[in-house]
Amino acid sequence: MTSPLRKLGSSDLEVFPLCLGGNVFGWTADETQSFAVLDAYAAAGGNFLDTADSYSAWADGNEGGESETVIGRWLAARGNREDMVVATKVSQHPAFPGLSAANIKAAADASLRRLGTDHIDLYYTHFDKTEVPVEEIIGALDDLVKAGKVRHIAASNISPERLRESLEFSDREGLARYVALQPQYNLVSRDTYEGALRDVASGAGLAAVPYFALAAGFLTGKYRPGATVDSPRAAGAAKHLETERGQRVLTALDAIAGAHNTAVPTVALAWLAARPTVAAPIASARTVEQLPALLGVAELSLTEAELSRLSEASA
Repeated sequence: MTSPLRKLGSSDLEVFPLCLGGNVFGWTADETQSFAVLDAYAAAGGNFLDTADSYSAWADGNEGGESETVIGRWLAARGNREDMVVATKVSQHPAFPGLSAANIKAAADASLRRLGTDHIDLYYTHFDKTEVPVEEIIGALDDLVKAGKVRHIAASNISPERLRESLEFSDREGLARYVALQPQYNLVSRDTYEGALRDVASGAGLAAVPYFALAAGFLTGKYRPGATVDSPRAAGAAKHLETERGQRVLTALDAIAGAHNTAVPTVALAWLAARPTVAAPIASARTVEQLPALLGVAELSLTEAELSRLSEASA
């Protein structure tokens, strides 16, 4: 599979139209499974990996950083670091909580060690901490960029007001500036991003890299009335079945997937990839078998009528 890479906002990064989520690595996918998924993604032309220093501290026996460690070992084993765009995040690791300047710098160094690299391509503030002034956050991130440890900076889970304030400070002081935003955004969760947050991102030329692109699995089409799905995220996904919107969206996805002879998640990702500001949706795969339905977004172009049908169903 080949697909044109997409420019990530105002940065010099060019990324595959599907960002591979690393949340499962070291959690529901062991190292062998993770390597197989990463190999298959790279073989398909994929180059954009998303992780966080806190993945997967929530799992029994884990302390955080497991996903970064798996990715780092894979990069070392394959010798392909320069071919990949690696994104990770700061603020949620149990040993490195928050966004103080000292913590951002210490957490970045820890991430670099686990990833086995000398630079992070895209470094996100994972959850904004409003008790920390944006001046302190941006100042610390700018220091990392100047030191060559981070190429570009980005934000996730941030309000429109704080995002605007951060961008204005960067512009005013000539410091590193956010190039991307990672919001929760999908066919059944549109309100968080569409509106003021997207307006700020669009006006500033930021690229959106949405997480929960498949609504914790609901938009894979596996969740149907009466069906039981074996997944740690099943309860969160299944709740959408109880809404009229969720049912409307599934009906539209089924029809469009059938028309294209493709998978339901491929269509859901294609709608998202076509939305204003979106560069690459994030989706994860525990097994190689789950990957083709995600990779299909790189080749599926929906018609305007199909995009409109999905938008109306999800309104």
